[in-house]
Amino acid sequence: MNPTITAFELSPDRGRGLARDMRVRWALEEAGQRYDVRLLSFSAMKEPAHRARHPFGQIPTYEDGDLALFESGAIVLHIAESHAGLLPPDPVARARAISWMFAALNTVEPPILDLQTVLFLERDKSWFEERRAMVKDAIRRRLAELSGHLRDADWLDGGFSAGDLLMVSVLLRVRAAGILDEYPNLAAYVARGEARPAYQRAFAAQLAVFTAASGG
Repeated sequence: MNPTITAFELSPDRGRGLARDMRVRWALEEAGQRYDVRLLSFSAMKEPAHRARHPFGQIPTYEDGDLALFESGAIVLHIAESHAGLLPPDPVARARAISWMFAALNTVEPPILDLQTVLFLERDKSWFEERRAMVKDAIRRRLAELSGHLRDADWLDGGFSAGDLLMVSVLLRVRAAGILDEYPNLAAYVARGEARPAYQRAFAAQLAVFTAASGG
C-alpha cells in the first residue's frame, strides 16, 4: 500500500506550492515513492478523527501502515531516511544535511512567517509600518547570512539533499515580498530547486487539486 498524506481541499495559497503538504509531496517525488492524498476541508481538520493524527488540527500528516506522523519537517526527514537520494550515505555529510533541514525550519522560516502574520493580521494596527520594517530587516539578516554561505555553489552542502528541499520551500514563501531578488544567488538557488523534475511533478499535483476544487 502507498503512504497517505493529507492536504487542503481548497488551499489558501491558491495552489502556488506554498502549503506545507508541498514539501512532503516533493520529498516523495524525489524518492520515487507513490502516495495517496486525503483532502480535508478546514472544518474537517478540526474534527477528532484528524486531531488523532495531528494534535494541532493542521496539515500535512503522513500515514504508512502503523506509522502516523505530523509536522512537515519530521515527515520529510522520515522519507529521506527511508529512501535513497535525499540524504548523503556518508555519516558526516548526512548529519550536516540534517542540520540544514533544522536551519531551514528553525532559523530561516520564523521571520518569514512573522512577515505573513504582519501583512495578513496586523495591517490595521497603528504600528503596522514600523513592525513590517523590523520584520523585513530580520529576514534580510538571515538571507544575507545564507547568501554568504551559499556563494556560487549549487546547493548548501555538496549535492542536493533534504536540507535544500526544505530551504527552497521556505524561501519560496518570501519571494512575493520581493526580498529574495535582493540576493541573486539565493534567487538562482530557488530556481534550481523549482527546475527539478520531482518539484515540477509535486507542484502540478498540488495545483491540480486547487484547480479542480475551485472549478478553474
